[in-house]
Amino acid sequence: MSVRDQAVRVAVVGTGAISQVVHAPILAERDDVELVALSDLDMHKAETLSRRFGAPLVMEPEEAVHHEGVDAIFVCTPNATHEPLAVAALEAGKHVFVERPLATTAEGVRRILDAARRAGRSVVVGLPHRFRPETAALRSFVAGGELGAVYTVRSSWLTRSVPQKPTWRHDPTVAGGGALVDLGVPALDLCLWMVDYPPIERVFCRLLDGEFGVEDAANLLFVSSEGVTFSVEVSTRYFAREDRFYARVMGTEGSGSLPPLEVFKQLGGRPLEVTPRQPRPRGGEDAYTNAYRRLIDHFVRVVAGEAEAPLPEDQIALMALVEAAYASAASDAEVSL
Repeated sequence: MSVRDQAVRVAVVGTGAISQVVHAPILAERDDVELVALSDLDMHKAETLSRRFGAPLVMEPEEAVHHEGVDAIFVCTPNATHEPLAVAALEAGKHVFVERPLATTAEGVRRILDAARRAGRSVVVGLPHRFRPETAALRSFVAGGELGAVYTVRSSWLTRSVPQKPTWRHDPTVAGGGALVDLGVPALDLCLWMVDYPPIERVFCRLLDGEFGVEDAANLLFVSSEGVTFSVEVSTRYFAREDRFYARVMGTEGSGSLPPLEVFKQLGGRPLEVTPRQPRPRGGEDAYTNAYRRLIDHFVRVVAGEAEAPLPEDQIALMALVEAAYASAASDAEVSL
């Protein structure tokens, strides 16, 4: 990788697990990025992480978003703080990477996008599944019409049930919800992104209440104006050896599923496998981290002016769907959007 004349200067706000495992190590190893600062309300944790990854400055979130020596902010804080931090950073002239969800409501997403338009800055959301080679390949089959007319899309994200103590993720006022927000947002985005975000007409949702005040599981069935049926199930109470993540697209002339990627088309009246070969992550890196690496690379290139990133308008529809799902669960009835 060539070194630019001037490195992209970034600050990471929030030093929880995603920053420790993904953002800080990936940013610190890039020659074209200067990790200027780490920020957290827990200054001790930020200082520990700064020593580990060589960030010279440690500061509180409000100071980080206004720091003149920073070009871009990574917002990796609890969900309810995404909107105010993103808006403040944009108003300070920074490009912004925001972990999912972009905001906890559709109106919150709109306010962030309005701030980005006023500032002339970019917003990128932490949805790494869009940068996995197998999901991009399956989406290309759909977009090219090679599976025929898509009539069903399904996704599931199940994480093993393990003993845990309550955290901010179990406080609905901070997290915005439970499994439906934590796991449902990426699962829903994958389904909708796979078929280019068609308008959704109606949704039905059931939740499994958890012991800490938010739901442990959610099951959604929703239908687009084009007649595509979607099914999504997410759970943090999955009793199995390992977590389970998968997606399936069904069309009139073929189908595809992942992981692993498998694509079949009807040829001569028979199903024929047409799965393309997929690149392997370097150095044995897992697919999740590798997808984040690709996503972060895209964001860095956007900040450097080497790539473009349209504002994520589709996240308005996503969070409107999440809000409608909660309304459906509360009323135990189908909700129209």
